[in-house]
Amino acid sequence: MSLINSNYQWFALYTKSRFEKKVHASLQSKGIESYLPLRTEKRRWSDRIKTIEEPLLKGYIFVKVSNREYFNVLNTPGAVAYVSFGGKAASIPEKQLNDLQVFLCGYNQQIDVTYDNLEEGRKVIVVNGPMKGVVGDIVEFRGKSRIALRFKNLGYCILTDIATKDVEVYKPNLISTHKKLVQSLLSA
Repeated sequence: MSLINSNYQWFALYTKSRFEKKVHASLQSKGIESYLPLRTEKRRWSDRIKTIEEPLLKGYIFVKVSNREYFNVLNTPGAVAYVSFGGKAASIPEKQLNDLQVFLCGYNQQIDVTYDNLEEGRKVIVVNGPMKGVVGDIVEFRGKSRIALRFKNLGYCILTDIATKDVEVYKPNLISTHKKLVQSLLSA
């Protein structure tokens, strides 16, 4: 019986301020799988406008590690600590990170990040567009309908505008159209 757990799980890692890209590059050079969600922004200087990539969640990156690599990650310059609750690092489901990647691909420049703990609204599934198959909570404020992809383990909500015609109410038991959607995504 082995005492080392070789199951790989995703965890959120705190970094020093403005060290997200450096920690990400360092982890990748060590062969540790990491994900740094980046948002494209246009910045205006007095003489030009430049498009830059900024971390979506400032001070965080995601790492996929087993117990073997767990402490090696913390020895990376710029890494501070794992996001933890009750003294234990909180693992993040891979589906949430996959949904975040889909979210960023489809709506990169239209994304807002809020640190507010929004009240849970009606759960929907996106049926059209680049976010097809993503499940989120509808939140209404400032006169717009927005879909929030909630990361409960981090306390963040990722928000973007999406047309209400592109979503359907999500049923936990997966109504037939949702089954077809999930099957089409799995076979693709």
